[in-house]
Amino acid sequence: MRAITFDIESISDSLIRGHIDVNEQEITVVAIHDSLTGEYTHYFKEDLPKLWKILEHTDLLIGFNSDTFDIPLLNRYYPGDLGHLRSLDLLSEVQSVLGRRIRLQSLAEATLGKGKKGDGLKAGQWWKEGKKDKVAEYCIEDVRLTRELYDYALTHGVLKYKDLRDIRDIKLDTAHWEKEAAAMPAMTHAFPL
Repeated sequence: MRAITFDIESISDSLIRGHIDVNEQEITVVAIHDSLTGEYTHYFKEDLPKLWKILEHTDLLIGFNSDTFDIPLLNRYYPGDLGHLRSLDLLSEVQSVLGRRIRLQSLAEATLGKGKKGDGLKAGQWWKEGKKDKVAEYCIEDVRLTRELYDYALTHGVLKYKDLRDIRDIKLDTAHWEKEAAAMPAMTHAFPL
């Protein structure tokens, strides 16, 4: 089974009621981990056609807040429909059990003992300052954390978060994560006919 763990960094000058509108975002970089090669790579907006070839031959897309942000944003650039790909959104999995959203930073600190090296606002500022490689590095680190959380959940059946002073478990049913993806044939294309 080929799984692609991914994250997107984007920029926009619009915030609507404290929320980012995916339709107002512009992709700056997409970072991935390819389970087939074990490599972490990144693609700037102009490199996205290279990424399409990889996504079209994957069994599972893994992300964090990816079903409501990353995939819809990426789909605006893709000449077909990425909605045909099987995806696993770790944030959705956590939210369905816990009943609320937990930040990637919080999950990573409690589960892995390490956190992010910045935030999306800093990444946007770095981009505007022309520090493209720094944004790509930051995005790859988010992919690395997401992948490590995914692997941890598969192995232990839980992710952890800090609730006031206590570290608590989020019990996840991971049995279906890879089985359903392996049972589905990899998409060989999603371009419109």
